[in-house]
Amino acid sequence: MTKTVLLIVDMQNDFCPGGRLAVKGGEEIASLINIMARQHEHVVLTQDWHPLGHSSFASQHPGHEPFTQVEMPYGMQTLWPDHCVIGSKGADFHYTLDVPHAEAIIRKGFRKSIDSYSAFFENDHTTPTGLGGYLKERGFTNVTCVGLAFDYCVRYSAEDAKVLGFEVEVVERATRAIDLAGTAEFTRQSFRERGIILK
Repeated sequence: MTKTVLLIVDMQNDFCPGGRLAVKGGEEIASLINIMARQHEHVVLTQDWHPLGHSSFASQHPGHEPFTQVEMPYGMQTLWPDHCVIGSKGADFHYTLDVPHAEAIIRKGFRKSIDSYSAFFENDHTTPTGLGGYLKERGFTNVTCVGLAFDYCVRYSAEDAKVLGFEVEVVERATRAIDLAGTAEFTRQSFRERGIILK
């Protein structure tokens, strides 16, 4: 059995141009991701999946603008525009994503009181999504991460995969960054320190 899984993070309409939390050039990586997916026997998708009024939305914090931070019970939380609301068009996968053989979809951020960047844990870094157990039970040892956004959901998914004992690589050309105040470079530095391969 192939021991590597391709983890495609949050390739959704709201993270692509025209979406509510658009990452510049987000749609440009879909064709490369489709090619990579065809080269991988095993693929898992993640999907941001927020209820209305999610606590990470700036609209729920009067006086706070999107991209500012507030203290939450689990630590500092960046506030975002309302995005990827359950059942909305923005939460759908981008129409150019073509991965019919994906074996699982991990929905995250559906608990109203806590955000979830990582595919493996909520932002308290304790509550699991179940993906780690799923991959280990199936015998995977390596995780390759692509998708959106490089410096948030891809970053924390890669870091948590490493913590859980997987060998991890991130294909940077198949990601795009939000890059708030240098977060893209912070991400590269973190990967170097943690032994995550950046290709």
